[in-house]
Amino acid sequence: MSGDGLVIRGVSPVLPTPFRADGSLDRRSFERVSRHTWELGVRSVMFPGFASEYFALSEGERLRLVSDLAGTVPPGCLLIASVAEHATHLATRQVRRYADLGAGAINVLPPHFGGPPRVLVLDHLAAVLQAAGPLPVVVQFAPRETGTRLDPGDLAGLRDAHPNLAAVKVECRAPGAYIRALARHGVPCLAGNAGVDLPEALDAGAVGVQPGGGFVELYLRILRLWDAGERDAALALHAGLATWLESWWPVPGAPLAMGKAIAWRRGLIDGPHCRAPGPTIPSGPGDPALAEVDRFIREFALDRHVSE
Repeated sequence: MSGDGLVIRGVSPVLPTPFRADGSLDRRSFERVSRHTWELGVRSVMFPGFASEYFALSEGERLRLVSDLAGTVPPGCLLIASVAEHATHLATRQVRRYADLGAGAINVLPPHFGGPPRVLVLDHLAAVLQAAGPLPVVVQFAPRETGTRLDPGDLAGLRDAHPNLAAVKVECRAPGAYIRALARHGVPCLAGNAGVDLPEALDAGAVGVQPGGGFVELYLRILRLWDAGERDAALALHAGLATWLESWWPVPGAPLAMGKAIAWRRGLIDGPHCRAPGPTIPSGPGDPALAEVDRFIREFALDRHVSE
């Protein structure tokens, strides 16, 4: 499947990883949320990313869940498997394993622990692109979370050398200038950061958004309105969502915990648990945090019914 943007565009959700209260994987819930997400009509999903708690998964668990997910992919759609290994040797090996399991594309998070020099980060990305070829690759540029600094020209150079660089997920705030610079080089972009700056990103030429998987329908509504030329309605809906997102971000772990709790209250997964010492959200009756989750679901008229 080529990386010309025909599939990696629109809403491309990052699926959550469901855990039981004891920290074990809940693969039954994972299958349910995976199938529900495909049924919404998305053309691609990504796993495991920040919203999947990739950092709380063992290598064996990542492979197991990617294999599970590959079994749910509809014809013409893509599973984008994410590689976040910091050692180039391990990252390229993981690419090949994901490809063998049925991944149709690769997402790569540039290495950042220890602040490696930019030239070595670019060498790492080039090695992943080479190992993935001809599978399309999305490079995840997340400077706020990782401290990584890459210029648009750096990524354009990678694209010139490796045409399977299909897109860049741009997760800096005020992303318009960065996206426009990449667009001038012919590099497609996806909006990150839960789409909090989505209108700016779309105005700059972004071809889609990669949000968490707890309320994918909201992003689909926004893009459908935008594509239909109903910009005022799209902006109003996005403004409501952005108000919630901005209220969560100042609290460490809150966006992850709230997204997972929303998925739980909607019936997409069986519990809101993150692995310790990850973030938690109280789930008892009458708890203010749980009431906030329910207000979110009511405000945006999100369906609570999910078929088995």
